[in-house]
Parts: sequence; structure tokens; C-alpha cells
Amino acid sequence: MSEASPRGTYLVISEALRQRIGKDETAEAVPSEAELMREHGVSRNTIRRALKVLEAEGVLESAPGIGWRVVRGGDRRSLEERMTDLIVEDSLSVGATYPSEAKLCERFGVSRTAVRRVLAQMEGNGLLATIHGKGRTVRALPTSGFRP
Repeated sequence: MSEASPRGTYLVISEALRQRIGKDETAEAVPSEAELMREHGVSRNTIRRALKVLEAEGVLESAPGIGWRVVRGGDRRSLEERMTDLIVEDSLSVGATYPSEAKLCERFGVSRTAVRRVLAQMEGNGLLATIHGKGRTVRALPTSGFRP
């Protein structure tokens, strides 16, 4: 990477990887972290942040001992889209209790960190409200054209 990105270098790298994966329908794995570091001229931490973005979106999954694998088939929506759509899919109304972090982790097969990041975004978008001691509730229903 020759110059700093105002958007966040790790986000630029994650987008480049997303496009690379999209172009090669047969790709099953991404290059190693070391190869990606050399290719983009950045630190391991930057590469890991980029990979975590794609993991949260359901594009990649960590395979211990192997590296990162491309997720093929199944639900290709981002985690934010799936968690937002859950409101409609589960017929939740305004004021209804939204599932707990633990249940969301289990349902979507992602880390608590990824779930918390999306919950914060949903709260920021006005879809959820946190009631201390009671959990999260639906504050507003997503509009039909709503896309995070």
C-alpha cells in the first residue's frame, strides 16, 4: 500500500479480497497472512483486521491449521443484514425482546465480538434499544428497503 487510506487500510484490503474471491468462483482459500502482508505492504495486525471483517460478513471462516477458507453456498448476506432481517423473520414487534448475544452467536455461528459490533450498529441506526438489566428490545422495524 503506497499511501494511507482515509477509509481505513484494513477496509480497503478487505474489499480487495472480497473482489478477488468474487472473481474466482473456484477459490477455496485465501493466501497466507504472510503473503497478504507482502502483497499489501502492511502489518499482520492490519491483515487480521481485514480478514475479521470478511469473517463477520460470512465470506471467510478461520480453519485452524489451514488458514482462512472461503465460505461457499449457504447464506451470503452480511451478519448485519442477517441480524436486521431476524426482526422480520422472527415476527418481532416494537418493544419485543431481541435475542441475547449468546443466542445470536449460536444462531449465526460467529464470535461475540462480531455480534456486539453489529448490535452497536443496530442501536446506532435506531433499530434496537438497550434496557439495562433486561437486555435489548426492538425500537423500530426495518423498512423494506433498509440495508445496513
